Amino acid sequence: MAAVIGEPVQGAGGVIMPPPGYWPRVEAICRKHGAQLVCHEVICGFGRLGAWFGFQHFGVAPDLVSMAKGLSSGYLPISAVGVADHIVETLRGAGGDFIHGYTDSGHPTCAAVALKNIEILEREGLVARTASDSGPYLARSLARLADHPLVGEARSLGLIGAVGIVSAKGTNRRFAGKEGAAGPIVRDLCIKNGLMIRAVRDTLVTSPPLVISHPEIDRLLAIIGRSLDEAEPVLRAIRK
Repeated sequence: MAAVIGEPVQGAGGVIMPPPGYWPRVEAICRKHGAQLVCHEVICGFGRLGAWFGFQHFGVAPDLVSMAKGLSSGYLPISAVGVADHIVETLRGAGGDFIHGYTDSGHPTCAAVALKNIEILEREGLVARTASDSGPYLARSLARLADHPLVGEARSLGLIGAVGIVSAKGTNRRFAGKEGAAGPIVRDLCIKNGLMIRAVRDTLVTSPPLVISHPEIDRLLAIIGRSLDEAEPVLRAIRK
């Protein structure tokens, strides 16, 4: 086993939260067997979980950290890999040139935008705000959806959240007897009602901007609730 690679919170897979103690345990296993721990921070990095990086939130020290759109808030394409000191020393100790890079690596315009973006994150205290204000508000707002008859689970951490859709509360049963039948229907209704949102199979997932306000969170959840109401008779009709 050379390395373990994972997102602190699995974003594109459906906002899957690790159970308590998961990442420290993974780190301990890596250290025991001499494997590298690689944290993929494209989604979680730069404030999404209420810390600058997801690995900081979960209290681990990875060997490599991949990052991308959070560097510039997606305004221009840029990515990077953070490397631990012991890896740097290994590369230096090997001698010779370290040949690396890709076309347009370190593009000055993209780098300038990333620096300005990070300056704004720091100046406006958006990472701390996510941890203490907007993140908890999103969690409280999502909790109000938990009683909806189509919602199996509403979950969030910082400013990443998800709403799981089931055919019967208290179960993991899916509409039409298969996963993925309900999510696109609810997603399309959300878009029709004015909210651009993503569906991963039967889970609605959202990563709202770090500058989102309480009224905007209220509107986000109101549209999801309205769309769930509109979807319910359609989904009940195809349940079998």
